Amino acid sequence: MANSATEPGALRKQYETVFGQSWPVIPAALLVGTLSVFLFAFDRPWTASDGFRNWGDWLFQLLGIVHRADLVSPLLYSGSILNLGLLLGAFATALLSREFAVRTAPVGELVKGGVGGLLMGAGSILAFGCNIGGFFSALSALSLSGVAMMVGLGVGAFLGTRYLLWETRKMLRASPDEFQSPCEPPASTPSASALGLQPLIGLLVFCALIGVAYLYRQLGYTPQATFFLFGVAFGVVFQRSRFCLVRAFREPFMSGESEHTRAAAVALTLSMIGFSILKATDLKDATEWVFPSFWLGGLFGGSFFGLGMVIAGGCGAGSIWRAGEGHMKLWVAVFFFAIGASMMRLMLVRTELLGKLGTALFLPNVIGWGAAIWTVVLLMSVWYLLSGWNEQRKSAGLLKL
Repeated sequence: MANSATEPGALRKQYETVFGQSWPVIPAALLVGTLSVFLFAFDRPWTASDGFRNWGDWLFQLLGIVHRADLVSPLLYSGSILNLGLLLGAFATALLSREFAVRTAPVGELVKGGVGGLLMGAGSILAFGCNIGGFFSALSALSLSGVAMMVGLGVGAFLGTRYLLWETRKMLRASPDEFQSPCEPPASTPSASALGLQPLIGLLVFCALIGVAYLYRQLGYTPQATFFLFGVAFGVVFQRSRFCLVRAFREPFMSGESEHTRAAAVALTLSMIGFSILKATDLKDATEWVFPSFWLGGLFGGSFFGLGMVIAGGCGAGSIWRAGEGHMKLWVAVFFFAIGASMMRLMLVRTELLGKLGTALFLPNVIGWGAAIWTVVLLMSVWYLLSGWNEQRKSAGLLKL
């Protein structure tokens, strides 16, 4: 008798379990936190903004605007390679899941993507990182700049949400037939034949990605190969789970939905514990990823970034993996993120303001290791519980209506 596990029906069921439905958000967030710790153990914490800035710097150099002999190629720079892996990993996974489509957007939405990208790029330089590097990884590294950026992200997300709700009411009053969601571009549906081919193309793309990593290694760029595979892994997890830090900050002010907020709190707690073990055991330098942006840079940078990510509908990593699904608005956001980051850093360097955005404070140096770890755990617990309470409160209010 044939083994039922090898029958076509069983294989198809397993395939559909992985690629036919979204992964649970909180377990996926735990996987994100674990990957973050592994990446730090391998080399450095995860961030998306320095890869964006590298792209912008190269564009300006190609245009003759700047001349930097020390500029590393995007094909060799670790941050750029992480972002490329994330983009292509999300692209391949979207194909395997039959979810890839070129998703167009009205001109107004594309403009919002550009404005949001510029704000995110500028904010990431002020805060010394995006919502990943400047908040998630920085707070995991017990840098007080992460706390400052968290506050700024909340302020920016609140302002951005107020704008989107105002825009929604205005558009509904003006012309209900032309209204579109302020958060998502309209999705175009591929033909049945295209949907049928997508898994095969996705498999070929994945094989090509493995080939790229192998080529890096064969050429003597083993660290770049590893960064690339980390990016691909992040792309797979984000695309399948749709875990999104934009929703973590936006939805409490908009719909009240708290799943992504709670997932972010859980992921950051796990990441912080892993980072602390690496630092406390001297496997990593204690001051690594402790940025001189507490409070000024983190607060204002986070506010700009939070406003931009809500308007654009994607953050540092979120813009990349959603661009990999074919969202044109997010491609615009990615382009202008790179431009904004490069321009802001150039301006701050030329005005000598880059080193005047705050101080670098390592929380264990202020209150000790134990108190520092429990402080972050308490902060994440409060964020987790408040988001759940807010969801229940808003749900109860809707039921009364």
